[in-house]
Amino acid sequence: MFQREFAMRLVAQPGDTLYCRLSVNTQLYARVSHLLKVGKNNFRPPPKVDSSVVRIEPRKPRPQVNPKEWDGFIRICFIRKNKTLGSIFRIKNVLSMLEKNYKTLQALQQLQNGSPGSTNVEMDISGLGDSKEDQSMDLDDGTDNEMEVEDGDADGEASEFKQKVLAVLKERDYSEKRSSKLSQEEFLHLLSQFNMAGIHFS
Repeated sequence: MFQREFAMRLVAQPGDTLYCRLSVNTQLYARVSHLLKVGKNNFRPPPKVDSSVVRIEPRKPRPQVNPKEWDGFIRICFIRKNKTLGSIFRIKNVLSMLEKNYKTLQALQQLQNGSPGSTNVEMDISGLGDSKEDQSMDLDDGTDNEMEVEDGDADGEASEFKQKVLAVLKERDYSEKRSSKLSQEEFLHLLSQFNMAGIHFS
């Protein structure tokens, strides 16, 4: 039994107002269903909010997905869940983080192949989804103040990587879709497409 709003986030489906990272992550690993609402007047003393009973059944077998990779990917997708994915993946700090990971993996592959390469770059998603954002449970208030979108292509190398990212999004028109309406299967497919292109999130 959980507070009602939290419970409804657990069971929320694509397109629902409360659909968020919590919904997607929970439903990846478990089947979640709402059983019944429990009014606050059923308790003494009564709390300030209603509750709900939810059934959570772990999926067997567990999905074959890297948890850290999945978490990094979903964090980015829900930075602004009502924005298009094309807009989200144009944000400067998102592109910067992904390119940093991309170069790190390339350097590691060069080392494994016996070629010299730089290994001074560390993978980092710490700048995405800070504690304040997590506590707000991905509510999209419609403001864009902190979103710094990359419009220019002055840096040729950066522009090339940006086009690589956007090319992945163009498949199945993901660039025009919104995280708030994407199904579990669509998230998994998009993540696999990014990984196949050498773009990683952890």
